[in-house]
Amino acid sequence: MTDKGRNPFLAPVTVNRKLNKAGDRHLMHLELDITGSKIRYESGDHVAVYPINDSVIVNRIGEVLGVDLDTVISLNNLDEESNKKHPFPCPTTYRTALTHYLDITNPPRTNVLYELAQYATDPKEQENMRKMASSSPEGKALYQSWVLDSCRNILAILEDFPSLRPPIDHLCELLPRLQARYYSIASSSKVHPDSIHICAVVVEYETKTGRVNKGVATNWLKSKMPTDNGHKATVPMYIRKSQFRLPFKSSNPVIMIGPGTGIAPFMGFVQERSWLKEQGKEVGETVLYYGCRHKNEDFLYQEELDEFEKTGVLTALNVAFSRDQADKVYVQHLLKKNKEAVWRLVHTDNAHIYICGDARNMARDVQNAFYEIAEELGGLSRAQAVDYIKKLMTKGRYSQDVWS
Repeated sequence: MTDKGRNPFLAPVTVNRKLNKAGDRHLMHLELDITGSKIRYESGDHVAVYPINDSVIVNRIGEVLGVDLDTVISLNNLDEESNKKHPFPCPTTYRTALTHYLDITNPPRTNVLYELAQYATDPKEQENMRKMASSSPEGKALYQSWVLDSCRNILAILEDFPSLRPPIDHLCELLPRLQARYYSIASSSKVHPDSIHICAVVVEYETKTGRVNKGVATNWLKSKMPTDNGHKATVPMYIRKSQFRLPFKSSNPVIMIGPGTGIAPFMGFVQERSWLKEQGKEVGETVLYYGCRHKNEDFLYQEELDEFEKTGVLTALNVAFSRDQADKVYVQHLLKKNKEAVWRLVHTDNAHIYICGDARNMARDVQNAFYEIAEELGGLSRAQAVDYIKKLMTKGRYSQDVWS
């Protein structure tokens, strides 16, 4: 980790607003003030934030294990090789460790279950834990369905195995560290040198066991209001540099594809292209493919994007509303609909392609759409089309900023 990671800057939150107009999700726009921090960022970089765990879960772990969480402790690292004396700053309390340093919300890995199994006093429960930690096919299947598919975190496991009451010291040694969370920056430093914008969806869902799981970082960010009883809410953060960059030549066209919160880095890109235009630079076509569920619910940054289109900064704003009609329409459908224009930009005009958002389906579907366009309009075989896109990737003309 860099020094910045060890010494994050405490950035005050200046804006925290809900972006979507309706619907059951909460999509938010936050602005962090970096005035006086010496922090520099470029459009396309990521901001890393250090969240803290929900006190409800922390308290409940203390309750289940019958521990006074305010006991002062010092943990030594059991790994002889390690030059770090402690797994986290000590002395501390169990409450601080569980709140700031340990990952208590992700499903525990099999090695943690294996180590904890010894503390289950019910032989059946102990056997189940050992089985899930084993590499046997039925053990793997049980771990997949009981832990992963059911999204059971350590608290859920303790609740559902009533005989499992490990010593809290051992539990603290076994749990992984709470990691920083990364968000694509939704602003341009040319326009906002002292401010970093974040666009994120608050994660909250019901699991198969009927529990409500909440994303650690997004729920913590959601609660960060600009003024909190006269105090400024702050977020510990640092910058992670990215390869996701606008073309060196501003006259190169760009095709940006980012459904949902994948719009984030493109807000920065469009702000930057707007700024370049104002500087009198020649700016190529700037085309955006954006997707959301419903036009009047979760069309993020609609006013800003409409304005950019009106002033000609956005040459084309193509929006797919997946659920506003009987057939689902996604960004890849719009790409194929506009295949002639897309192929001209890519093949003739040297356009750079950017894709941001969900890696699991969207990024793959978009890539397939590009293969099909190259086959149809470039007269290529599938193998040649795949090779064509691969070449664009190597040249840095097909960039992805995706998460699963």
